[in-house]
Amino acid sequence: MDDMIRPFIADAKRELRSGQDVAAAFAKVKDSMRREVEAVLEEEARTGSAVPQIDFAAVKADKVSAGQIDHIRRRGAVVIRGVFPQARAEAWNEEIGAYIADNDYLEKAQEKSGMDKYFDNLEAGRPQIYGLYWSKPQIMARQAEEMAETKRFLNRLWDVRGPVGDEFDPDNDYSYADRTRRRQPGDSRLGLSPHMDAGSYERWVDPAFRKIYEPIFSGDWTAYDPWKATYRTQTREYASPAVCSMFRSFQGWTALTTQGPNDGTLQLVPIASGIAHLLLRALQPDVPADELCGAEPGKALCADPAWHADLLEGLVSIPRVDPGDTVWWHPDLIHAVEDVHNGQQESNVIYVGASPRCAKNEAYARKQAARFLAGESAPDFAAENYEVDFKGRATLDDLTKLGRAQMAL
Repeated sequence: MDDMIRPFIADAKRELRSGQDVAAAFAKVKDSMRREVEAVLEEEARTGSAVPQIDFAAVKADKVSAGQIDHIRRRGAVVIRGVFPQARAEAWNEEIGAYIADNDYLEKAQEKSGMDKYFDNLEAGRPQIYGLYWSKPQIMARQAEEMAETKRFLNRLWDVRGPVGDEFDPDNDYSYADRTRRRQPGDSRLGLSPHMDAGSYERWVDPAFRKIYEPIFSGDWTAYDPWKATYRTQTREYASPAVCSMFRSFQGWTALTTQGPNDGTLQLVPIASGIAHLLLRALQPDVPADELCGAEPGKALCADPAWHADLLEGLVSIPRVDPGDTVWWHPDLIHAVEDVHNGQQESNVIYVGASPRCAKNEAYARKQAARFLAGESAPDFAAENYEVDFKGRATLDDLTKLGRAQMAL
């Protein structure tokens, strides 16, 4: 860690400790999390998956039940099936493969290896994520009406009221251009260890983050609501390649191939309130005064077995999904990628999250639009800029009216 950061961490920890008995507070959180982990594992054994699953048809018809919504809010994640027809998603998979091959991406990527440092502190390394943002299938998925309808449903799970008006517009969004994953069968090197995105050490240091988590830090953690949006769009993240500087109400991806447990795919700790464990664990007396259980600026926030073993017992794989299904998880949810791909086919996805309309996201979208027009990498990511001269990349003519609005164009 940069030694210049350590004094800020030490000061923040002193302030946060002064407001409560942190040992007693953590004991209560730890006990509650133990019960939540037991509930996750029981549900996993009883139903086959603790991750809620609903059909896009029910979303479209406004027939998702109150019980299903409560389940999603508790688990902080959901699989929404059939957002896209399977044949369309399979065609996108083929088109992206051709886009990669026709433009010699793999050869060019070898020349630029090491530019993306975001996952350096995660033990299992980096999965087969391609630094591509502007292929036509990625654009089509982001600007699809089905995707917009899905994100409206997800954004309405939040209490959007802020101190001076709504924190964000749940019915409209700005596109966040992210990458694509294409993981090969038999791969045993390219998983991701458990972590959170959207802020690391900032969660303890940044004033807006501290207001989000104020009930936790003040000793009344049960008053914390993971779905209250207040201050969520006002946080400031440490700038670094692959640190998201948009507010994403949900991270997510769209499946391009069939995949499930043991296919080198996504794992979650599906406990929406689990962030309380990480925040209070770092304030305990056995953690060095200027450290945060491994949290470092510009890195993913790792969930480390050395500090968070009891919470990580709830790490489970997502259920099997088919092409066109989508997977979504709360920005404070611990997630990972299985170390080994024991399946028989590629495990491929397009990353598309929910990034609702707000001032923070508009500012990023305008920077991103300039990169799109030039074919350069999205602003949050390493400036690999593969697609500047790629054949077949999407251009302004490929954007629909909705797509242009989502790109702030």
